Order: sequence, then C-alpha cells, then structure tokens
Amino acid sequence: MRSTITVSIPQDVRKELDRVSNAEGMSRSDIVRESVRDYLFIRQFRNLRKAMTPKAARRGVYTDQDVFDRVS
Repeated sequence: MRSTITVSIPQDVRKELDRVSNAEGMSRSDIVRESVRDYLFIRQFRNLRKAMTPKAARRGVYTDQDVFDRVS
C-alpha cells in the first residue's frame, strides 16, 4: 500500500532535484523514494555497527582486514 507525504525543501534543493530527475530520466518521487530507502538502510547499518563494535573489539577485531582474516 502506498501513501503520500508532503515534504518541504529549499528552492535550491528543488532545482537540483529537478536537474537530476531530468538527467537520470527518473521522477522526483522515484529519486526521493530511493533516497529515503538508502538513508534507512545506512541508518540501520550504522546502528548495527555501533552495537557490534564493542563485541568485535573484545574478540580482537578492529579493522576490515581483521574481519577478512577471520572469514578467509
């Protein structure tokens, strides 16, 4: 089910959104929808990383290379 929301953005952002919409051949709604999905995914990832970092550190995992070494 879809619902409609109204968002207020500054004029310069609207102009850039319109420019990108034309360049990408996407509607403004599609761009905003994709942007919100990306934001929510990144937020979820950051929260998970924040929760897992102390647990990883207790196991000596501090860097991406440490993770790679453990799974390789």
